[in-house]
Amino acid sequence: MAQGSKYGQFAPPDAYVDGSKLAYYGSENQWSRRQFRQEKSNQIYGRRGQRQLLAILDGKPTVALGWGAERLQADPNDFEAMFTRTVAYCQMSQLDLALASMREAVEAGLPIERFLAGPRHLLKTLTDLPEFEQFAAERTDRLIHGPMLGCVTDQGARVWLRTWQEAPVTIRVFACDQQGKPTKKVACRASVNTDPKLDYTAILQLADLQPETQYAYQVQIAEQPVLSKAHYRFKTLAAADKPTRFKIAFGGGAGYTPEYERMWDTIASKKPDALLLLGDNVYIDLAEEPRGLHRYTYYRRQSRPEFRRLIGSTPVYAIWDDHDCGIDDVWMGPYLDRPSWKPAMLRVFKENWVNPAYGNSEEPGCWFAKSVGNIDFLFLDTRYFRTNPFAEHPTMLGPQQKEWLLRQLSSSTAAFKVLVSSVPWAENSKPGSHDTWDGFREEREEIFAAIAANKIDGVLLMSADRHRSDVRKIDRPDGYALYDMMSSKLTNAHTHECLAGALFCYNAGCSFGMLTLDTTAVDPTATYEVVDIDGEKRHRLNLSLSQLAFD
Repeated sequence: MAQGSKYGQFAPPDAYVDGSKLAYYGSENQWSRRQFRQEKSNQIYGRRGQRQLLAILDGKPTVALGWGAERLQADPNDFEAMFTRTVAYCQMSQLDLALASMREAVEAGLPIERFLAGPRHLLKTLTDLPEFEQFAAERTDRLIHGPMLGCVTDQGARVWLRTWQEAPVTIRVFACDQQGKPTKKVACRASVNTDPKLDYTAILQLADLQPETQYAYQVQIAEQPVLSKAHYRFKTLAAADKPTRFKIAFGGGAGYTPEYERMWDTIASKKPDALLLLGDNVYIDLAEEPRGLHRYTYYRRQSRPEFRRLIGSTPVYAIWDDHDCGIDDVWMGPYLDRPSWKPAMLRVFKENWVNPAYGNSEEPGCWFAKSVGNIDFLFLDTRYFRTNPFAEHPTMLGPQQKEWLLRQLSSSTAAFKVLVSSVPWAENSKPGSHDTWDGFREEREEIFAAIAANKIDGVLLMSADRHRSDVRKIDRPDGYALYDMMSSKLTNAHTHECLAGALFCYNAGCSFGMLTLDTTAVDPTATYEVVDIDGEKRHRLNLSLSQLAFD
């Protein structure tokens, strides 16, 4: 479909979308100044704050106040209504009311970091007040988001963080004793200044560490330790190609729903070796950036104490899906910089994660490879170069990413190769839809046929998008069956029904997938478990490498 013409004046001028679905709902003539339909925003908690913030950005703070008042009447502790009320008062130059509103929100439990993060240009008149600076200084240090651990290898790791203002940041890494307690021996040290051009974030590289070793680290700003929890911990990986045991928590569908944010503590309690976020990690659903909404949508999650407790000691790897990168069921087209908003969406994504790579210079995106001992993970970007699924010979991956994937598969010597997709691989996971791999059958078959032609053992499929957790077996005529392990209801309130054809399915509440890979066994094993928000195991699938092998 060319340039959204189906939607007339209400379509983004360069958008590519599937069918009649637009997740972004408008009442103004300009795409960048749309508001969400009230009935939709009332169904999904995360939409409410976006709707109110968009009204403020449209120059209608009194409208936002009215919507917020309705929410606060229904729930006096509605944090997003308190936050947007404060922003509205700032834009109305009613700073006494803004200060009082901010105090009320923080005392009710909203992290002060929300006001430090911003959108900064909307809150500047408040945050410049001496009264605010004193109030904030008593409640937080200058580290407002993170630390987020990532890119752990056998010799190092990276740490992402965001500060209130540009600041020199240092991380000191300490060796741990046999009981796992930090010693005073500094194993490495990294320093850098946070960058205002990157929304006051920084990524610090930790290097020269030993394989399979426990470490602790401490964050300092201007040489002063920050955070009440002085040390975060991590363990370096096994050396390349060495057998290992690795436990991964994964899922998508992480819309901002305060009552379900305890999910991050549940995941932390299971002590996974990594967290894989498979798309719809936040719900932006707005392609062009109206000066603040994209980052605001990230700030809500990054300021949550539950999320911060998890990501400080659990390495995070993230890909995106439609709600992170544009609008519902979007295909972003075959061009590097068209639609015009596409590169900007990727920039915001990169500001907020700590992946090993983002595609390559010719075909960017959030695709990358990650090896853990003798296990390979191949993370796919199913959106940046996706073409119209209703056209002839559509592609989900684009030519270079597909070539990279096939090359990585054929050259891998790992016991298990995990293909990580933001949308389901298996047929009829979303019946009648062209948004899953069902809309790209030729390309899916090309990948599966290459596995058979090259007799590649140990391939596992991982996916998200559907608001449930299930697994589907994909029988193949020319080799072993493939298993699509799907989970995408981390914190979403909305649920998708369980469908026929799954080996098992859970949708009674929020859940995540846990995949444990053990290549130290004589016959390496893969165990997929569905775990609910209360930490209860709901379903389990046991596989062995011998089941995933050619004769």
